[in-house]
Amino acid sequence: MSAQDLSQLALDTAHSVLAKLPPSVQRALLDSYVQKALGALVALQLVKGLNSYLSKRSQNNGQRISKWSPQKELVVLTGGCSGIGKQIMEDLSRMNVKTIILDLNEPNFSLPPNVFFYAADVTSRAVVRDVAGQIRKDHGYPTILINNAGVGFPGTILDEPDEKIRLTMEVNTLSHFWTVKEFLPSMIQRDHGHIITLASMASFVSFGETVDYACSKASALAFHEGLTQEIRHWYGSKKVRTSVIHPSWVRTPMIDAILKAGKHWTQPVMGPEEVSSAVTKQLVSGNGGQIVLPRSHGLASLVRGLPNWLQERVRDNASKHFVKLRQLEKEIGL
Repeated sequence: MSAQDLSQLALDTAHSVLAKLPPSVQRALLDSYVQKALGALVALQLVKGLNSYLSKRSQNNGQRISKWSPQKELVVLTGGCSGIGKQIMEDLSRMNVKTIILDLNEPNFSLPPNVFFYAADVTSRAVVRDVAGQIRKDHGYPTILINNAGVGFPGTILDEPDEKIRLTMEVNTLSHFWTVKEFLPSMIQRDHGHIITLASMASFVSFGETVDYACSKASALAFHEGLTQEIRHWYGSKKVRTSVIHPSWVRTPMIDAILKAGKHWTQPVMGPEEVSSAVTKQLVSGNGGQIVLPRSHGLASLVRGLPNWLQERVRDNASKHFVKLRQLEKEIGL
């Protein structure tokens, strides 16, 4: 459909709506400028709808969405004992989805009856291999993998300890390779499954004191993109979905302390509930794809397409914000 066709369709739609309005409102809207503006708005909505439709078809390999059946799913969730992971576990449990938690730390709460815990260092290939074999023996073959486990430590490249830099890369990126190696083959064999990667807004922009974290999350995004291609073209699986989630600031004790101190905080802060909601909705919908949170920040992925001077301005603003954060921490004694 050409731009001219879209414009004409928009005008026809606008006239149809106009005919149903009271005469006084019709006269006010008959102005040519108003008509053009209405036509442009309707055309924009049509283009937006068409874009959404094409994106979903591409992300889902042109396949029809199967009806969500929680009783038939078995979830493996890394890092499910705290933060976002714990919230995802609780939400899945309420949906009657059997969930397996992989975490280094024992849960300090009672597990729901349909949730099971396995202690595992997901950075170790050997450990992941062994625990995956035990899961298959105890519960069968998982159909959903949520790579949620993540760590982050503040510090400049020169100041941050070597072991923390290495741990960040191993937890936030390398562990995805080990879990996918164990749980993807059965999904491909059955042509059914969903792999969700928890990335970050830092996948798109790197700034001072978060370099290793941003590197790990940019790698997680690249992992998701390449994994999607391999599932589609190397293994020919049309119904194994892949999704990547990019949250911005999520509420932590550090940010809570700053907010309670009455300091000015300009960035949106989400609770784990919002991230978990996005993950569970993606599972229930059966759609693969990319989700940026909050949704109003959806254009963040376009940063690298901007002229270099604009990219630098974006990074400068982020770095200045982080420097201010460090100053606030010192003021309140964190």
